[in-house]
Amino acid sequence: MKIEDIVNLTDGVLTNEPQVQAIAAATVFPSKVEHGDLFFSSVQEDIDKAIEQGAYAIVYDNKEIIKKDDEIAWIEVSDIKLAAFKLIRYVTLKKEAEFFLLEPHEMSFLKMILTHKSNIAFMADDWRKVFEQILNSDDYLFVGTDKELLGLIKPDIKKLKDDVEGYLIGDTLFKSTFKVGGYVYQEKDLAPFHLDYLLRVVNFCDTYSLPYDIERIKYTRHFIPVFIDTNLQSTGQGKSDRVAIFTDNLDDISRAREYIKRSNNWVKSIVLTPPKTKIEGIDRPHWFETEDELKDILKNIHFNYAFIYKADRSILNTIKEEYSLF
Repeated sequence: MKIEDIVNLTDGVLTNEPQVQAIAAATVFPSKVEHGDLFFSSVQEDIDKAIEQGAYAIVYDNKEIIKKDDEIAWIEVSDIKLAAFKLIRYVTLKKEAEFFLLEPHEMSFLKMILTHKSNIAFMADDWRKVFEQILNSDDYLFVGTDKELLGLIKPDIKKLKDDVEGYLIGDTLFKSTFKVGGYVYQEKDLAPFHLDYLLRVVNFCDTYSLPYDIERIKYTRHFIPVFIDTNLQSTGQGKSDRVAIFTDNLDDISRAREYIKRSNNWVKSIVLTPPKTKIEGIDRPHWFETEDELKDILKNIHFNYAFIYKADRSILNTIKEEYSLF
């Protein structure tokens, strides 16, 4: 690509009169720079290293950068991240790639049920890694959960659709029997209010001919129930009426508590969170700052279901690795 094209695509300013006229490839990592490359950075040390490795052009947004080589192109931009993604937009148009914004639960289920991950790229939340993914991947489908980042690539980013037939047949808070595509799946490890996420993922896989297996369903990191005794020892499902439910989001806590109100009036539930966490419908949850405080609450307060927000299940050191961490 010609230097003048880089300047135009990034809305940059060429601040010198370089000897080089074109670049071979682009990167944001100094360790990946090869002879003839374009390098995006505003860190002096990284730029110096890139030049040593043969960079032909530097895109930067730090006016304090010392330009140690007048023969290469120096392109100043107002924001290096925006400039990098302006180049990415051009690349994606040529690739005819498609991008989808997924909710975290959807991403978890997609990673879980896919049996072969060819032709699809799971985008990182780091813009530099995403830059490299798109430039160096032959995939035509890209999925991510970072709305701001995806918005830099496609202003009208797509979301998953609710176009697959499926419904619950029977459920408890921790098990769901449901029908999808003419098949019944019996008592899967799935909270009933997570079925909609799964159905959207199944529709996505069907639409783009991605191979999947719903039998792979397990609890995700967003909602992990662990049956425990009074000593906080894991007992296995159905062997205790005390359950510690580890969750990384407040919405699941609210939806689970609504489910309990509708179907299990006898259940006493408590909510444990870090200090000053606000949850709709709860004036004051049980706050904890340390793992020891969390354990003390679980040991000393009567409950059937304990919803634990932003704590690692490893605090119950007898829990076995039986659930997916995706």
